[in-house]
This record gives sequence, C-alpha cells and structure tokens, in this order.
Amino acid sequence: MTAVRLILLLGLASLLPAQIDRNARPRRAERSREYDVLHYRIKLKLNDAARALEGETRITLRPLRDGFDTLVLDAETFRVTSVEQLRFEQTPGKLTIHLNRPYRFDEELSVTISYRAENVAIDPTRHGMPKGYGLGISFKPETPSHPQLIHTLSFPEGARHWFPCYDHPNDKATSELIATVEARYQVISNGVLQGVTEDRAKGEKTFHWLQNQPHSTYLFAFAAGPYAQVTDKKGPLPISYWVFPNAAPDAERSFGKTREIIEFFNRELGYAYPWPKYDQIAIPDFGGGAESTNATVIGSKTIHDARADQDFPSHALVAHEAAHQWWGNLVTMRDWSHTWLNESFATYYEYVYMKHLLGRDEGALHLLGKKRAYLTEAREKYMRPVVLDRWNWPNDNFDRHTYQKGGVVLAMLRSLLGEEPFRRSITHYLKKHAFGSVDTHDFQIAIREASGQVLDWFFDQWIFRAGHPVLEAGYTWESGVMKLSVRQKQPDLFTMPVSIGVTTGGGKRVHKVWVRQRDESFDLPCPEKPLLVHFDEEELLLMELTFRKSTEELLYQLAHDNVIGRMDAAAALKPLANDPRVSAALRQAAADDPFWAVRRDAIFPTDAGFLRLRASQDRSSAVRTAALAALGQLHDASLAAFFEERFRADDSYRAQAEAVRALGRLGGRMQLLREAAAMKSPDDIVAAAAREALAR
Repeated sequence: MTAVRLILLLGLASLLPAQIDRNARPRRAERSREYDVLHYRIKLKLNDAARALEGETRITLRPLRDGFDTLVLDAETFRVTSVEQLRFEQTPGKLTIHLNRPYRFDEELSVTISYRAENVAIDPTRHGMPKGYGLGISFKPETPSHPQLIHTLSFPEGARHWFPCYDHPNDKATSELIATVEARYQVISNGVLQGVTEDRAKGEKTFHWLQNQPHSTYLFAFAAGPYAQVTDKKGPLPISYWVFPNAAPDAERSFGKTREIIEFFNRELGYAYPWPKYDQIAIPDFGGGAESTNATVIGSKTIHDARADQDFPSHALVAHEAAHQWWGNLVTMRDWSHTWLNESFATYYEYVYMKHLLGRDEGALHLLGKKRAYLTEAREKYMRPVVLDRWNWPNDNFDRHTYQKGGVVLAMLRSLLGEEPFRRSITHYLKKHAFGSVDTHDFQIAIREASGQVLDWFFDQWIFRAGHPVLEAGYTWESGVMKLSVRQKQPDLFTMPVSIGVTTGGGKRVHKVWVRQRDESFDLPCPEKPLLVHFDEEELLLMELTFRKSTEELLYQLAHDNVIGRMDAAAALKPLANDPRVSAALRQAAADDPFWAVRRDAIFPTDAGFLRLRASQDRSSAVRTAALAALGQLHDASLAAFFEERFRADDSYRAQAEAVRALGRLGGRMQLLREAAAMKSPDDIVAAAAREALAR
C-alpha cells in the first residue's frame, strides 16, 4: 500500500499567512447622526458634451436633538451656488448650512440646495476605489462597444458626488429623481416612473421617478442613454432589462431567469419581493453588478451570445444581485464593518438558487468554489475577522472574507440550526428589520427569538475571529470499531460538528461528531473494514484537511464517492499516474464519470489518442478545454493540425483559446494566430491567447 496525502480544497502551505496589521488602520464605528433624512428630491439637468450637471436637491428631514441649527452634508465634485436664503460654507467633502433658527427634536424642515459641476472626471483612487471604477457620476463617450451615456455608481460613497446628502448606510430616506436629458435618451432610476415630458424646441426630455420606500444613499442610481427596453411580461411584477440596442437580441439569454429567481426567493425567504418593479441596466467598463434599489446596474459584458452561454452563464450573477434586493436593500448593514450582512447573504442565496437550478452536484461544486476563493485569499494575502472595525475605506471590507467566507458560514449555520429553524430565523429577521438598518448582533438576536438557539459561540469563532480550522485526520479499524482521530493545528481552537461518511460492503452510514479539543478520537461502530471514509460528508465545513489514504482507498473513492470526493480523489491520484491501475482509473473517470467536473479533473497528460477523443467529443466545454491543455503539454508537433481543427470546429470560446495556446507552444500557424488575435470573445479570451502565442 502506498500512503499518499490528500489535502482537501487547496492544501495551504502555511498555517499563519501574513496578517492584516489591524492597528495600522484607523478604527471605525457607525456614524452618529444629528438628523434623520425623510426624503430627497433631486433635479438634474445633464449635458453630455460639457460633462456637466446642474442640480437642485430638496432635502426634507427631522432633527434628532433640540436646538438643531446647523446642517452638515456630504458633498464632493460639484460646487454649491445657493441654499435658498441661508448662509453656507463648502469645504472639501462637506457642505455646512446655517439654518434660520434652531429646530426642535423631530420638527420637520426642508432645505433646497442648488449646485453645478463641469468637466466631471472623478478619480476613484482618491476615494478608495480601483482605477477605472465609475464612482459618483460618469459621462461615457460613444465607443465601438457602447453608445454615449451617463450613469451613476453610488456605492460605496459615490452619492455625495452627484447630490448633497447624508452619505452613510445607517440613514434611509425616500427619493425622487427629475432628470432632463437629450430627447433620444431614456432615464432609468429607482422606483416608479411618474411621467416623461418633452421640450421639442430644446430637444430634451425630462423623466420623473419616485421611490416611495426608504433606502440608503449608496443605493440611489440612474442611467441615461439610448437604451433598448426588453420587458418580461410573464407575471404581475414589472421586470425590464435595459441594454444597448445592439445587445437586445441577447438580453433574454442573460437575464431571462430573473422572474424565476425572484419567485424562488419569495418562497425561500418567506418575505415577498418588497419593491414595485425590478430593472437591470447595462453599463460599460464595469465588472459584476451594483444592487441599486430595484434598479441594478450590471456590467454590459454579462450579456453574451449563444456560443458563450456554456462557458459564461450569467444566472449566478443575476441571482446574487436579485438577492441583494432583500439582503442590503430591504435590510441594510448600518456600518461598513458589517458588510457581510449584505454580501455574504447575497453570496449564500446565489448558491442556494444555483443548487435549486442545476441540482445537488452543481450546488456542491458552486460552494466548493467559494471555499477555494476564500482559502486562496487566506493563504496569499491575509486572514481577518469577517466583521472588522479597522479599515481605511469602505471598499476594504469587500473581499473574499466578506463574500465567500461569509457565504459558506451561512451554509454551515443552516446545517447547524436545521432547515426549519433556519428558515424561521431568516424570515423573522427580514420582517423585524424591513426598511431598517442592522448589525450582526441584530441577526444573532433574530435567531435566538425565532429558534431559541443562542449561537454566540458560533459567531465568535466564525465571524468575529480570524481564521478557519486546519485539521489532520485519520482512522484505524479493528474488531468492529473504527477509531477516528482528529487534530486541530491552527492556533485558536474551533468547536464544530462534522459528518463522517463510512462506506463498507454493507452500505454507507453517516455519523456526526463534535470536534472541540486540540486532539480527539472517536470510536464509531463499523462491522467491516471501511472501503471509504469521507470526512465532512455534507461538504459544508470551511477548513483545510490532511487525511492520509492509500492508493486503493483513493481508487475506490474515485469510482464511488460523491462529486467532491471524486474530484479530490482525481487530484490526489494524478501524481501517481505512472501506476497502471491509477492511469487506467483516471482514464475511465475522464471518459465516463457522469459529472463534468470529475471528468475535467481526471484529465492528465497521457497518450494523444485518448486526449484527442476527449478534446473533440466530450459534451462539456470544460473537459474539452482541459484535454486540449493536456495535449499541449505533450509538445508534439504532429498535433498542430488537430489544434487548428479544434479552433475551427469547437463552439466554445474557452476551448478555442486553449487550442490557440497549444499552437503557440508549437510555433507556426501564424495566419491562424493573427485571425484569432482579431476575434471577439467574452473577456477577450481568444484574442489574449493569440497575443500570448504570437509573443512566443
């Protein structure tokens, strides 16, 4: 028996990666307020040619203290020209207005602020955002890929760049947008369109939108341009996709499951979609989406042709942004330190929908991808608590801890609580805090109120503390008893339930054990010697695991385990491919496994005939791409014609790109490479591969 080491997920090299120097960053807290904004009425006249805006914002508010005589607002980029009859000062980032008298607590008042901006060009890096991010308001000139248009990105602190406001998520207000643009434009915004008026003499139209449910300023949005509206008319909720005119034929492919997604979340969450409509608006130069209230803006690259659908489906992104209409928009984190209450929940429910849509195996793979993404960040960058009050900019909180780690933690929480208590807790939390702002303790209390469970220990170790379990496990069997040993190798101990699947000739039995100590052992009844032991049978635990298994056990696992177990076995067996038993098993898995990811992971550089078959005949583009990559590693010049044939014949952009890379390793075929370099494809993957090949 050859002992091999199987590292689940990533096999991180170090238990203690570089840590964030939390003390080097300022400590943040929820912002205190002196007033509660009730309503923003924003009037804008927009001028594309001058990249200019003229604005008038009327703010209605109530003081939160007596003697309120000074109103301080966030204001950037624009210059304030007047505040009715009131005295004001504008300093970098702030507008201070001196009221005409002191106001009492809860006494309602309104102020109207006029302002303008010309040659708007906001540098997002000065505000903690990456270069190229369209923070605030962007005037986009026409390019070959998109028409001329204007759009906002208010996340995370961009609203203050296009209207004066209290720009922090712990205050919510209703809103109104009255935008005047050139007559060929559409304007799409939050809420319900109240009307459109046209001034033909000036060649202008004015759009009036009203959002009469409160939301935070980072969720305020509009887009203006020559948009085409594609409408889903299959139900009572108004749903539209606003796309560039040339993309209209592909909009249904990219967004067509939106209504199904919303109806699924209605059932899953026990709280009906809370807004009057749902729009998704394409904007250029933007990856992913931004979940503005009932008017999500989404990167135009999400829209794809029929060929791209197999490699670049958009359903997960559409589900993630739709989930935000509950998680972040209905119930909003009150401070950026608690961003996981928005992003982890949207990430988790994206996974829940994808599992519903594609089945259990695809769901398990989707969750595995989130585990791997977090563990890569933990290995290569840092580990931090999910809730962390030390940061420079709000965007520092939007990382793989907030998205992927938090999403997996919610999957573990659901398993821990049980299906019905978890659902009751989620529904109670949404109903209790609808249209309000929350922190993590509000979620903990909601669980306690709905289920009776006090889970402070769970939140302490998974949310308020950095890290994850790093486990070393193994077993012995003797006289009808399997002795399982588990060691926690990370510095701080975790308490965790673990499902142990034990397969013998008589079938499978799943045991649940609680791991709490540094070193533990568990005696599990097992009448026969195990054929397979699967640590974390449910595939939920966020961990690193070392589990020693023999070649024979791995071969059995490759043939009989669940999807993730078979993938793990394929990865562990590849270094042993010189063993004829192993190579034969990998080839069989690569050819016959019912799940594409196992077939993909079982591909290894073997004889060209087998790989050519997989590269040309497998129904999964991912497997064909992996087979082409393995063929490329053979450096066999006689395969050049085959690579060219696959470039011409395969309907997958990813497979085409891999064929081009393989040709680049071999040299020659310059005409094909130049042709590929000019080819349009999602994320430019074919042209990028061709440029790489030409550089060789």
